[in-house]
Amino acid sequence: MTDALSNNSPEQSLLGKVATYKAEYDPSLLFPIPRTDKRAEIGVGATLPFFGVDIWNAYEVSWLNQRGKPQIVIATITVPAESPNIIESKSFKLYLNSFNQTRLADAEALVQLLKKDLSAAAGASVHVSLCMSEHFGQLKMQELEGCLLDRLDIDVDAYTPDPSLLRANHDEAPVEETLLSHLLKSNCLVTGQPDWGSVQIRYVGSQIDQESLLRYLIGFRNHNEFHEQCVERIFVDIMQHCKPQKLAVYARYTRRGGLDINPWRSNFSTGQSPDNSRNARQ
Repeated sequence: MTDALSNNSPEQSLLGKVATYKAEYDPSLLFPIPRTDKRAEIGVGATLPFFGVDIWNAYEVSWLNQRGKPQIVIATITVPAESPNIIESKSFKLYLNSFNQTRLADAEALVQLLKKDLSAAAGASVHVSLCMSEHFGQLKMQELEGCLLDRLDIDVDAYTPDPSLLRANHDEAPVEETLLSHLLKSNCLVTGQPDWGSVQIRYVGSQIDQESLLRYLIGFRNHNEFHEQCVERIFVDIMQHCKPQKLAVYARYTRRGGLDINPWRSNFSTGQSPDNSRNARQ
């Protein structure tokens, strides 16, 4: 990591600031932020306790063909969790907008530029795929599966994450379970604007107390962190306090600025990446 990049703090990004929208290709707009500081805060060092991806869906992607006619697509960008940097979302939006008046030979030319620039910003190879407009009708919606925690009628009086709430029954045989909540809400680390999401937790191990887990998840309601950081915090807290043998945490956040971010972290392989079908709120 260069010294310049190590000084890229969230506060130095364009979040919450007036920005000039550039309509011609400009990769310098991308603003990477190192993952290391926030990972150190939750006790994660160089050896990650998980693997995973951050799945970005970009719904406002357009450029001009060689004759000047606008083209539109939906782009999916997959950033590996082991990449040293996240890409700040407003800079991502501004970068995508810089294609609006840019002439490209074809969609493949766009893919190659996106892969090159986003991989450079993330510090690792990213995957890019496009859904062309003639295929929009094939896109499906599907809710995350799992036992819905939101059904529980509980009292809540704390709205910051408290991992001490988490507990599991270690006296009984291990279970395999998938739990789900739509009540995840956190706030942008810089602007404090709300981020809304659904979170799915798959695990094998001592049965996690569902009421305590729901209270813990609701505790993110006044918490300021980026999407990726929230999911990693949830993963680490559950591992430390409930000690499952296997754990996967997947959050689907609603879009902002034409982008949604869907982080997935796991310590076991299912042989495939998580399903990227959008849910009702996306």
